[in-house]
Amino acid sequence: MGSRNFSPDDRPPVRFMDTEELTYVAMRAREVHDFWHTLFGLPTNLIGESALKVIEFEQMLLPMCMLSVIGGTVRFSDRQRALFFKHYFPWAIRAGRQCTDLMCVYYERHFDQDLEDVRRRWGIIPVPPDAIKPNAARSLEAEPGRLT
Repeated sequence: MGSRNFSPDDRPPVRFMDTEELTYVAMRAREVHDFWHTLFGLPTNLIGESALKVIEFEQMLLPMCMLSVIGGTVRFSDRQRALFFKHYFPWAIRAGRQCTDLMCVYYERHFDQDLEDVRRRWGIIPVPPDAIKPNAARSLEAEPGRLT
């Protein structure tokens, strides 16, 4: 996040929640989303965002997460869609189910710890290297649907 000059505190306030408790949970979900990119080793392009939404669905069971995946994959090129469903989607389902409940983690207490140790402790499976091949990732960046 530092290399992208971004802070979770920069997010706009949550609106349209019935209680303060729901507002806090929704805001916290927004804040930890960016930590999850780092923990799972996901890029911040449309494929990485869609894969993270699958993990979020497995963690929180919110229908809006899966609706985001459907909406995101519509914008994929044929190559991106094939890559996503062959590598990212099955991995994200497994990764989201296997790890600890990540909404209940006090991340700020773990900033000084080694990333690999934290991943091991929380049961996090980083995105496999065959999903993100350097040449494939570079060629996909120029395609439509890129968020960054």
